[in-house]
Amino acid sequence: MIVVTGANGQLGKLVIKDLLARSPGQKIVAMVRSPEKASDLASLGVEIRMGNYDRPETLEPAMRGAKKVLLISSSAIGHRLPQHRAAIEAATRAGVGALVYTSLLHADRSPLNLAEEHFATETLIRDSGIPYIFLRNGWYVENYGGFIPSALEHGALIGCAGNGRISWAARADYAAAAAVVLTRESPLNVIHELAGDTGHTLSEFAEELSRQSGKQVRYVNMEKKAYIAALLGAGLPKPLADLLGDSDAGAAGGGLFDEGRELSRLIGRPTVSLKAAVSALLGT
Repeated sequence: MIVVTGANGQLGKLVIKDLLARSPGQKIVAMVRSPEKASDLASLGVEIRMGNYDRPETLEPAMRGAKKVLLISSSAIGHRLPQHRAAIEAATRAGVGALVYTSLLHADRSPLNLAEEHFATETLIRDSGIPYIFLRNGWYVENYGGFIPSALEHGALIGCAGNGRISWAARADYAAAAAVVLTRESPLNVIHELAGDTGHTLSEFAEELSRQSGKQVRYVNMEKKAYIAALLGAGLPKPLADLLGDSDAGAAGGGLFDEGRELSRLIGRPTVSLKAAVSALLGT
């Protein structure tokens, strides 16, 4: 039995669909906070169990009987560690065979502030004694989707990543990797550094956006503080603006670049190309 936490989320749903395609006879459990919102998963024949990181008493029953649990990192940035600790302790009590955790690319040495909670979670898992697989996911190209309407309207994509190359991949690429390690007899106590096949700058992203949209878009690089101020001015909440500013600054220093191509080897196909990614984001 495989349990997927956070199964109502964008990544979780993709993982479950990939699991069903790869291993139709496999028993799959979707752990969700709100079972009433998981009717689409239930219709696929997936068992729905309620499990909430903020309600530790719900976690052990949700994981009971699992050979592997995909622990999708919480979206509560800044509050993840106690949530993850509760999940790891529940997995220990439930006798889970292995934990597969969605971490961050090069979490042990990343300049991104995001890495701190991820690496601390990895440490908790190691210390628990549960066999593990760490999927250190790089940047999702979908992270830029929300910026496209403004970029097309104003002719400018703003950021503070400089000429840093970002090895992004599609969310579906990372979901496929999770499905692979969940369904095969994978080696345990291993780390996979996962990123797109080719790194691109935001200038290159803007150029491809211009080509496909027919509207001229240029990349405007800013100082980190100015970029965060611009995001705040656009109405983003401060935690998100700070996160985006820090991530771009980390990318400028190479924090989101990797050329190992481990992701494409794991899933058996190339990761999404820049052309295909922009086309998908534009809906063309």
